[in-house]
Amino acid sequence: MVPATASNLPPQPVTRQASQGPLSPFDSAGNFRSCPPAAGLRRVAVRGASVSMFSQSVEFALQMVATITLARLLTPSDFGVVTMVTTFAFLFSSVGNGFTEAVVQREEVNSILASNLFWINLAAGLLLTITFAASGSVLASFYSNPLVAHIAIGFSLTIVLTSLSVLHLAILRRAMAFKLIAVNNICGRVISIGMSIGLALAGWNYWALVAGPVAQCLSVGIGAWVLCRWIPHPPRRVAGTASMVRFAINVYGYSVLNYIKGNMDNLLVGWYFGSSVLGLYKRAFDLFFLPANQLLTPLTAAAVPALSRMTHERDTYRRYLLHSFSILAFVGMGIGAFLGLAGKDLIIVLLGPAWREAGGIFTFFAPGIAAMFLAPPWGWICLSTGRTSRFVRWGLVQLIVTGLLFVLGLPWGPKGVAAAWSASYWIVTLPAIWYAGRPIQFGIGPVISVVWRYVVAAALALCLCALTIRSLPSLGHTDGLIGGVIRIAALLLIFVIQYVGVAVLLHGGWEPLRQFARLLGDLAPRHKMRQIFSSAEVSTAGN
Repeated sequence: MVPATASNLPPQPVTRQASQGPLSPFDSAGNFRSCPPAAGLRRVAVRGASVSMFSQSVEFALQMVATITLARLLTPSDFGVVTMVTTFAFLFSSVGNGFTEAVVQREEVNSILASNLFWINLAAGLLLTITFAASGSVLASFYSNPLVAHIAIGFSLTIVLTSLSVLHLAILRRAMAFKLIAVNNICGRVISIGMSIGLALAGWNYWALVAGPVAQCLSVGIGAWVLCRWIPHPPRRVAGTASMVRFAINVYGYSVLNYIKGNMDNLLVGWYFGSSVLGLYKRAFDLFFLPANQLLTPLTAAAVPALSRMTHERDTYRRYLLHSFSILAFVGMGIGAFLGLAGKDLIIVLLGPAWREAGGIFTFFAPGIAAMFLAPPWGWICLSTGRTSRFVRWGLVQLIVTGLLFVLGLPWGPKGVAAAWSASYWIVTLPAIWYAGRPIQFGIGPVISVVWRYVVAAALALCLCALTIRSLPSLGHTDGLIGGVIRIAALLLIFVIQYVGVAVLLHGGWEPLRQFARLLGDLAPRHKMRQIFSSAEVSTAGN
């Protein structure tokens, strides 16, 4: 039998897919329907970021409602015992991340190749589901908590449910069908939150936190199959399968290292201090990670597919990265400094007085938020250029550095671990950019030149704002829910004025605001978008 390849499939005319409604990703010959031309690709990428950000904003609002509600219905111990399991469960359920990036990055994909990846991923998912369910007793022994074994069996369902939809979602992302992805994600989030709150009201305690994610995986999976009208073929030999699997393994290898780095703190805090302290720590960590996750995830989803198709346009590629660093620094430094001032009040206002200790922990997380915003572009470089081996190697470096910092911070309790998180981002981010950029001669000098002013502006504004609040004793000592809201609003107003003012002074003009306004204009769905790279050329020339 002659192996099936894209080259011996009969040629068919490429039909442009409608922007609304379910997607038929492959033509009758099994070839992937082509993307827009380069100019259109840039516009679609920006629009995709806009749609993804809107989706993330909706999900953020929904999740905040869920967090506020569940924090008042459940106890820190409920959150803590579930976190003991999710620390491991989400690692297993993310096995498909490598296949997603492989489908997005590869220049040519056909239906037979995608089918092979589907079956490989599903087999891995089934194996990991059984393995994780069987490991529940081991986890229960490690944490000295028998509830963990039952929760592990429940969460194991998320692994196989996720593996069923990975390839369909990857194909939608490759086709830049961001609206379809957004609708599907929002629906899944609504179902998950409704399930969790309903069961919490019914007195199911920690099981409410288990049922929600399972319902979300099931909903998103069904939606993916409905929106991506593609049924996998039986597995067949096809050129490219092995290379894509190697690519996926490298990406997942980095994901494993990054996940271990990101959850080692939960493991240590849960093992060392117990479920109640872990519940408080996890709520503080969620607020720490939330701003970056809500803003950076959609940017990454749009940036990697676009950059993957523009690696031959080296000058434009570099300008886009520098423009991205400038915008991320402006937003990230501001958010990090503001949350350092107002984070404790935010947690008390949102979650209630019972979570006051989480607010104290969060103040040690806040400094790391700013550096976190500068981290994603180094990953964009590795993924878009196909250099996933560098992705994995640097992931190992990050894991070692962060793990050592966790161990050093553990004797100081959850606050020490939170401080270790912040320190790790500031220590590894610039070296990561240097390492990823070496093959394309993209150094850290230009990055520093567009970032340093925002770092200084955030530090000065933070100090000025703190002094201003101290000079207003009535505001600084206002207690209760209303007092917290007033203090947050006052801090926000004062900080924004001071941060923007200092940034403008350091730049010697209004370029930061013009740059940000151009981005907002590009993201506005009603606007006929200018190409983001044109904005990048202007802004970079100004710097």
